Formats: sequence, structure tokens, C-alpha cells
Amino acid sequence: MKHIEETPWWICDPEDTNYIAYSDTDSIYIHAEPLLRHLYPNFEEMPSEEKDDKLEDIALKYQDIITDSYGDLATDCFNAKGTHRLEMKTEAVIRAAYFRATRRYAQWITKQEGIKKETLDVKGLEFKKANFPPVLGKFFHKVLVDVLKGEKQSNIDARVKEFKIQILDGSIPLTQLGNPTSVKTLNKYTERKARAGEMFTIVAKGAPAAVRAVIRYNDLLKFWGLNKDHNTITQGDKVKWIYLKSNPYQIDAIAFLDFDFPPKIETFIEQYADRKKIFESILLNKLEGFYNDLGWTLSLNPYKQMFFNLD
Repeated sequence: MKHIEETPWWICDPEDTNYIAYSDTDSIYIHAEPLLRHLYPNFEEMPSEEKDDKLEDIALKYQDIITDSYGDLATDCFNAKGTHRLEMKTEAVIRAAYFRATRRYAQWITKQEGIKKETLDVKGLEFKKANFPPVLGKFFHKVLVDVLKGEKQSNIDARVKEFKIQILDGSIPLTQLGNPTSVKTLNKYTERKARAGEMFTIVAKGAPAAVRAVIRYNDLLKFWGLNKDHNTITQGDKVKWIYLKSNPYQIDAIAFLDFDFPPKIETFIEQYADRKKIFESILLNKLEGFYNDLGWTLSLNPYKQMFFNLD
């Protein structure tokens, strides 16, 4: 290896570019390709595994240089003398990463603490949250993996289009498309129970869609006389809910329990489920933001017209 400890800090930074990809608390992510290209003229021709090894070698070298410099930093900048307890440590080699915002990112790790591995580490992205339908989360996860591995945009586009078709044509069951949630504010938004001769509970203004969906499920259960054989949804229950198209009862969303699903309500949901809105409200906006971050399109509208406005 060349004498990287003698390499000036500005050698790969003639335009004062910021090579810090991301930092948070006591961690820092360095974009190291410029330095690697400087040290190894044939860097671009190296296999990916060899690039990883070279990067790790440099990181291990520089971690010691930085650790040794903390003493001078303490003396010169803070007039603090004596020993210090700060130590830099190379944690991982990351071949590709996607940073959405602070503590919201994904990184393709190929080495961690000296051990070779191939894994996607995701932090804070919405598709990993408990209230995101797992089937949609798995799709987004696969797209993210493929993008970080260098998949062409045209292939990703085709995959997205195919997945939407599967949602619209019923290939994916509605039970897998429901938004998972815990019922927490049911009592708060139940303004008044339905009286004799009335079908619907009066829902307070500002009620979230999930709460309205739960209340309307309970209303239908009672109206159809199904509450004798099936459980109503109560505070604290874990449910799924979906959007509905125009229907005779003018219900815009309805919830259901996986373990207790009355056939009549299941048939009603199958008939009036708004699969297009499910796709657009849950997955499409995440994909639009992802595409925009990648810089794959200047405007999202042409992209939507090309791939998502299917009749």
C-alpha cells in the first residue's frame, strides 16, 4: 500500500467537496471512492470484492491515524492535556446506500467488523413500520435491494408496473393489502351510538380513516345481525383496514379482524374494495419519493401517466 498517512487531506478534494455521506451521534459515513481512485489507478477495473478489501484496508489505517490525532486536537483546540479515551473504529464496508433523512436510510453491507456478508440494513424507512402492509413492504424491500445492487431503471419500472397489475386484478388477496393498526382512539371519536332506526354511529370530526373504518365495521356487524356470532372491534384490538369505492352505504373505509371475518362482510369488501386507492395511497407516494431521490425523473407526473394511470 502507498503511504496513505502522507497523502494530504486535499488530494482528492480540489473543489472543497464534502465527502461526508452521513453522520449521526458518534457515527460517520465516508464516501471513499475518490481516495481509492487516487491510490489505485485501476480501481474501476477491480472486482467488487477486491474494492471492498481495499476500502477496509484504508479504513483500518485511517482509523488509527485519526485516533492518534485526538491528543493534538485536544491540546490545540481545547487546551486539554493528558490522555484521551476517544477511539475510531471501522464498523462496516458499505457498497451502496440510500439516505432519505436523519435516521432513515438503507445500506448494502458487504463487510462488518472484518466479516464478509451480504445484507441490507434498513433504519427508519416507512415500509419497515408495523402499520405498513407486509406484502407491500416486501415489494419495496426487493426494489430497494435491486437498486442498491445496480439494477437498471427500466427493469425496476417493469417490476413496479407488474406489481400494480397484480394488486388491481385481484392476484393479491385483500387480507394482505389491509393497513395493520392498533385501535387506540375509538372511544374518543365515537360521538354517539346509533339509535333505534339508525344504521350508523355518529363519528366525531377529525377521526382518522382507521378509526372510521373500525366504527363502520361495527355498524355493519350490528345492522346485519352478525354481532351475535362475531366479535365487535374494541379499544386495543389489532386490525387491518382498507379503502372502499362508492357503495350503497357510503362507507369510505372498513376494518376487519383476521381471526374473525364474517363471510358477508368479506364479500362486501371484495365487491367494493378500492384497490387502486390502496396502491396509490400506501405504496405509490413512497415510490414517487424514492424515484425522485434517485433523480430518475425530472417530473413525477410523466412517470405516473406512463406506469400508474392504468384503466
